Amino acid sequence: METVKVGKKGQVTIPRRVLEEAGLPAESQLIVESEPDGSIRLRPAAVYPIELYSNDRVAEFELENRLSDSLKKRVEKVQSRRKKKK
Repeated sequence: METVKVGKKGQVTIPRRVLEEAGLPAESQLIVESEPDGSIRLRPAAVYPIELYSNDRVAEFELENRLSDSLKKRVEKVQSRRKKKK
């Protein structure tokens, strides 16, 4: 067990050995939670990139995903059969 000091701005440096044992690379993003017993829990954060699309790009996606008339009829036929089974 190692001790660390909380700086004036609330910053804590986690010893490299502890990071390595936890399998965390340097500059990892962590979630910090305080527990009812007063302990502090650090967990790896899952960070996923977010892509924002313009209205034109969304329209392109919708056009590409549009069903042909023949495929729409097939889908409707299957849906009506499923409704009848219920």
